[in-house]
Amino acid sequence: MSTAVLPPPAGATSTPFGVRTPQSFRWSLATFYDLGNHGIFDDRRVMLIDGEILEMPLPNPPHATAEALTEEALRAILGTGFVVRTEKPLPLNQSTDPVPDVAVVTGSIRDYSQAHPTTAVLVVEVSDSSLDYDTGDKASLYAAAGIADYWVVDLVNRRLVVMRDPVPDATARHGSRYVAVTAFAVGQSVAPLAARAATVAVADLVP
Repeated sequence: MSTAVLPPPAGATSTPFGVRTPQSFRWSLATFYDLGNHGIFDDRRVMLIDGEILEMPLPNPPHATAEALTEEALRAILGTGFVVRTEKPLPLNQSTDPVPDVAVVTGSIRDYSQAHPTTAVLVVEVSDSSLDYDTGDKASLYAAAGIADYWVVDLVNRRLVVMRDPVPDATARHGSRYVAVTAFAVGQSVAPLAARAATVAVADLVP
């Protein structure tokens, strides 16, 4: 016994009844912030990357300590004209906010009472379990955004990885990468590009 096949509706140019293959849903920055304002992300560390919400592990004691040490060290060397922000929004475009562990922006605290900064003179991520991501995909993200000075406090190897000179690279995750990547060990010091006369000891950043 054969089965009759119904012809497509008159005028149909694709699959009937508007059936489509599953599509991924991309979140906007405004919706991401609205979800946060409604408590959807309470007690979670999340970021928005290219419209996708990613959850990061809650900081363990070494991570939290290194973040606080980094904030303290940067505040000590940076004078008027810079603001050190920890785990605060840094919208890079309408679909991306990596919420960096530490970001140094120009201006004063009150300058950002109505809108978050959209760039930074220095971004620092503290890494243990996320080391590969922070030195890979996330580095590409910051390079694509034109962040000139990107540091990773590497808790696994007790060192500071400094990345500079962002350039386009079609093979990188976000289309850009850092040309200069230098690892500094405990016992060495680094001067941020925004304050070349001041130095930060790597030993002051790791627990």
